[in-house]
Amino acid sequence: MSKPLVGIKVLDFSKVLAGPLCSQYLGDLGAEVVKVEMKGQGDETRGWPPFPAPGFGTVFLSANRNKRSIAIDLKTERGREIAHELARTADVAIESFGSGVAERLGIDAATLRPLNERLIHCSISGFGRTGPLKNAPGYDVILQAFCGVMAMTGDEGGGYIRSPISPIDQMTGVHAFSGILGLLYAREKTGQGGTVQVSLFETAMGLLGYNLQTFWERGVQPAKCGSSHESLCPYQAFETGEGPIMIGVANDNLWRKFCAVVGLADIVDDPRFRTNADRVQNRAETLRRVQEALMSRSAVAWNEALAAAGVPCSPINSLAQVLSHPHTDASGIIVEYDHAAAGHMKGVGHPVRINGQARTAGKPPPALGQHTDEVLSELGMSAERIETLRDAGIIG
Repeated sequence: MSKPLVGIKVLDFSKVLAGPLCSQYLGDLGAEVVKVEMKGQGDETRGWPPFPAPGFGTVFLSANRNKRSIAIDLKTERGREIAHELARTADVAIESFGSGVAERLGIDAATLRPLNERLIHCSISGFGRTGPLKNAPGYDVILQAFCGVMAMTGDEGGGYIRSPISPIDQMTGVHAFSGILGLLYAREKTGQGGTVQVSLFETAMGLLGYNLQTFWERGVQPAKCGSSHESLCPYQAFETGEGPIMIGVANDNLWRKFCAVVGLADIVDDPRFRTNADRVQNRAETLRRVQEALMSRSAVAWNEALAAAGVPCSPINSLAQVLSHPHTDASGIIVEYDHAAAGHMKGVGHPVRINGQARTAGKPPPALGQHTDEVLSELGMSAERIETLRDAGIIG
């Protein structure tokens, strides 16, 4: 069964995580992705340890499957000419340089779209392309700090904590992906491409939607709440007689089920605990009662009993534990492939299943410039001209 984006050509000028993740998702859906890297250095995540093989940092491996790599010196006129030639037949171009850099390299929307009216150009930045911070460098952790995410993360009275999964970077890649898909659909009706602009700043603000709504209502900075939720109770991690467990009592029906299982039937209709709003208002006492009850059995025993009653709960797993869980295997989310340099590898597949198709890894992440000759020959360049460009230092 054909993948939905077969026939779509993507030029990926981006690096690090947001842009590469976006283009990997496009590749997972069948698009032909050419990763255009700067000659000699390439995507900087190639140099981020640990390294299964030289030039293949694990962050790079996580976001660059299903691509071919071409290495060009875009700071040269002849290098920019190659990029422009590629853009003339591309459907999508993605860049994630600092403001003004794409213009200097000749890969901005104003330069590329006149070459190809059907081209969809996606620009990814830290703080957007307008406003007083448009030139500020943007990394996930910087936006966690700037947008107030870090001020809410962790335990009350604790230090400042970075979310280790780079949520702002990754969601920016997803937003770029959705914008590109939207314009690909619109192009079917208009025949015209367009532009997509996403930024880590706007992604972070979007992720803060309900937190900001609460702030506007209360007018005060929310306290750090660790594993809990300021609007729900009990909804957090608890210690048991043996090991921790996460419990999510998200409504009053679940509260009644929870109390029946853990032996709190005597307080289920107490006016202090009857509704979620009551429990939030009396959070300290609610948590004290729940914590006392949970100490009588182990996390494994409580997880089994609560899950059987339909109460949301989970052990607090390590990565090894979630990878070894039978549900992970049944989902097919982990894909495996053989890499010429790094050997047998595993990766996380596209978290979308199309028409029930099983996920496959597809092409392994490429070496820097691995497909330069192949891609240029597809443009009609002779072997002699390609060698001339390499001798001149234009390609690698």
